[in-house]
Amino acid sequence: MTQEQKTLSRSEREIQIKDKAGLVIVFMALFLAANTYIANNFSNIAQTNLLKASNTYGFYQSKSIKQTLAEGQLEEARLVSNKERMEKLQAKIDRYESEPATGEGKKELLEKARAQDAARDEARLHGPWLTFSGMLFQLAIVLLSAAILTVNNNMYRASWAVGALGLILMAQGYWLFI
Repeated sequence: MTQEQKTLSRSEREIQIKDKAGLVIVFMALFLAANTYIANNFSNIAQTNLLKASNTYGFYQSKSIKQTLAEGQLEEARLVSNKERMEKLQAKIDRYESEPATGEGKKELLEKARAQDAARDEARLHGPWLTFSGMLFQLAIVLLSAAILTVNNNMYRASWAVGALGLILMAQGYWLFI
């Protein structure tokens, strides 16, 4: 304890710590709210890309089924030597395989689905950092509240350290610099 703390009564020390801890709680709560917003945004991005990739893979599978059916029809056309039908079916099969003009060929759909998977995976990388950051902000608020109740400056300083670590993890969760 410092000389000033020894001369101050408990109620005077309580007033001092309430003033400074109250303001810090407001900032920790602000960081917690921002952290939650950012985490939800990355979670939504991951969820959206998961759904898009699932739909794209479904579209890819339907193209594969249609292509397989067309290949079966092509074999039948070969058996009866129907050249015109064979050419139409081969063109159809080729379109199912790759259709750059519309981006709806199997090749283009597979590339699109893989890109959506990659975007989903990238968004998921942010989650753990932001989760731990939110937990640390909550812990800092608890420590600040306990510091007010116990009139304990050590808890007050510890809450600053925990909050600073939460802020570092929040920055990591947003920018992924490590």
